[in-house]
Amino acid sequence: MGTEMVMVHEVPFPQQILTSKSLSLLGQGITDIEIHFLQVKFTAIGVYLDPSDVKTHLGKWKGKTGKDLAGDDDFFDALASGEVEKVIRVVVIKEIKGAQYGVQLENSVRDRLAAEDKYEEEEETELEKVVGFFQSKYFKANSIITYHFSAKDGICEIGFETEGKEEEKLKVENANVVGMMQKWYLSASRGVSPSTILSLADSLSAVLT
Repeated sequence: MGTEMVMVHEVPFPQQILTSKSLSLLGQGITDIEIHFLQVKFTAIGVYLDPSDVKTHLGKWKGKTGKDLAGDDDFFDALASGEVEKVIRVVVIKEIKGAQYGVQLENSVRDRLAAEDKYEEEEETELEKVVGFFQSKYFKANSIITYHFSAKDGICEIGFETEGKEEEKLKVENANVVGMMQKWYLSASRGVSPSTILSLADSLSAVLT
């Protein structure tokens, strides 16, 4: 991991991470909710991409402003489905049971798959595997969930790190499930973190310009 750190809502994120190549932090934000006029933050999010991949695969949006891109579902669909390596790093701010997080993920992915008539037995089995991975975990503050989406083969490796324990990993190999997991975080109109989408849109607009 790179040594330069960026603070995202008081949570440190490396500016770059190394996978098969160096990926840069191009989007950042939070998941939150407002309760009685108080903002409650749940997670901080960082999205890592290779800027040269963005230019190669998303060049037709060159010249668009960040505001244009932030509201463009086609653009974010192309990002999610494109042959672009991505890492989404999620850091827990407010403690939560892993089972709660898993249910949120399951509901979103299942609904998206069902809407496109892609929710078959294979998808159900794979999604249950993902939910099972989170089921027994407790997300203490500063726990880290990492989604590493490979560029070409529709595979995602999920990692979970928490204080005092070794990192645990799960490989998700159903391309339909993996695609909708990406769209949970990378969707203009239905993403779980609008602030991340706005940040990513501004960065990608600059990269494409």
